[in-house]
Parts: sequence; structure tokens; C-alpha cells
Amino acid sequence: MGFSILVFSVIFLLIGSGGLLLFYRETMLQRISEVINPRPKPKSLLSTIQKTGISIGGVVEHFEHVLPKSQAEVSIILQRLTRAGYRDESAVKIFYGSKVLVPILLCLIALFSGLGDMSPIFVYIGALGFGFLVPDFWLGKQITKRQKAIRRGLPDVLDLLVICIEAGLSLDQATARTSEELRLAQPELCDELRVVVLEQRAGRARSESWKHLAERTDVDCIRNLVSMLVQSEQFGTSVAKTLRVHSDTLRTQRVQAVEEMAAKTTVKLVFPLVLFIFPSLFLVTLGPAVLSMIESMKSLNK
Repeated sequence: MGFSILVFSVIFLLIGSGGLLLFYRETMLQRISEVINPRPKPKSLLSTIQKTGISIGGVVEHFEHVLPKSQAEVSIILQRLTRAGYRDESAVKIFYGSKVLVPILLCLIALFSGLGDMSPIFVYIGALGFGFLVPDFWLGKQITKRQKAIRRGLPDVLDLLVICIEAGLSLDQATARTSEELRLAQPELCDELRVVVLEQRAGRARSESWKHLAERTDVDCIRNLVSMLVQSEQFGTSVAKTLRVHSDTLRTQRVQAVEEMAAKTTVKLVFPLVLFIFPSLFLVTLGPAVLSMIESMKSLNK
């Protein structure tokens, strides 16, 4: 079993090195020419890291054709990648390529670390299954992290929108200004607002652009905001007042969520108290009494 896996890994490495030679032939020729005719040029650490990341991404992309996939599945993965903030065209290819490379990498780790010798079938099947699911878990974690950042930064963005609108700007101009001013403090939400601004400049209606924002982020407070903006536009109410009320509501909900978490701590502390603290107290308080009783029983038996 181990010999067959070793042969498979050697063949895989040979095929992978051949693929690298085919895909990066021009790059290798350029490097050889640079070695023959050296030209001094400054290299920064950032550019080196970027080139390394691009080359690794290009290698991973070539493995995405191994897995069979339908158009519906690709659309779902593309939607999840968009929610995680990855809008590049190569994101889907890198995702499917990682679902091939990660299981192979885990199998190689199990092979060279000796874990496969204990139970080869169970270990390698588990490594393949877990490695196939790791990209999905990682993507779900990235989506949750981005949604939390958007939910946390929405009140600040709404406050700046209110200030811009009350200063005389329209909603579209206020959105563009807010996305520029808060791009360092709230990069996730400002990135989504920039997409809204670009869609409106491309000729899409304001309501459709904001609805696409709610679909991309899939955050409940963003959906409520979009519905309020659409209703405010339909009925002609004040946008600034609507945004201020929504911002105050979000802050109130945040305070209530913190109070709820604080109220749950008393219930959550029951288990550590019963399992860890109470046994220690019993041991400290009743231990000497038990020892004295044992000694007195021994003296009576004598």
C-alpha cells in the first residue's frame, strides 16, 4: 500500500513538473536570458510576494478541470466567492484547483509523517474527504468574517451618508463620497458601495443597484436598509431622516445584543462551576475533615 502511494506521488510530481514546463516555458526562457545577459534592476519585497502569489494561483488554476461541475454549481460558488469579496475571474478556478490539490497534499503529509501506517485506508480516505471540504469551510469562514465587518461598520457609514445628504449632496453623490472617505476604516462596506456607484454610473437604476448590494452581501441589516431606501424613493420621504432612524436602530440593536450576551454568561458559567470550581472547593473544605475521620477510624480499630 505504501509503495503504491509512493509511486503515485512520484508520477504526480513528474506530471506536475512537466505541466509547469509547458505552461511557463516563456517565463523560463526569459529567466534564462536574464541570467545570460544580466540587467540590474531593483526588486522590492512586495513585488516578489505578488509575483509568487500570482504564480501559485496560476499553478492551482490548471487543476480546476479535474473536478466535474455543473453550471448551477459554478454559479453558487461564484456567488459565495463574491460574498467573500473575491470578484476576480480566476477565483473560481483557484477554488476548484484547491479542492484537488489540498487532498493530495494531505495524503502526502500522511505518507511522509507515518500516519498512514496505522490505518492506511481510514487515514487516506479521511485525508481525501477532509481536504475536499477544507476550501468550502474556509470560504464559509471568510463570508462570515466579511458579513460581520459589514454589519459592524454600517452605522458609521450611515452617519457619514446623513452628513453628506444634509450638506446638500444627492444620495448617489453621498454614496460615492462615503465610499472614498471611509475606504480605510471600513474597507469591506466601502468596496460594496463602490460597486453600487459603478453600477449607477453604468446606467442601472438606483433601486436595482441597491438590491444587488443586498444580494451580494446577504446581510439582514443591509436588506432592511435597501428596503427602506426603496420605499423612501417611492413615497418621497426624507432620505436623511430615514438613514438616521436606521442608524439609531442599528446601534440600539447592537447594545441589546451585548446585553443579551452578558445575560447569557450566568447560564454559561454553570458548567465550569459544576465541573471545575465546585470539586476544588469540596476538596479543600472537606479534605481535612475526611483525613481526620480516616485517622480516627484507624485509632478505633487499634
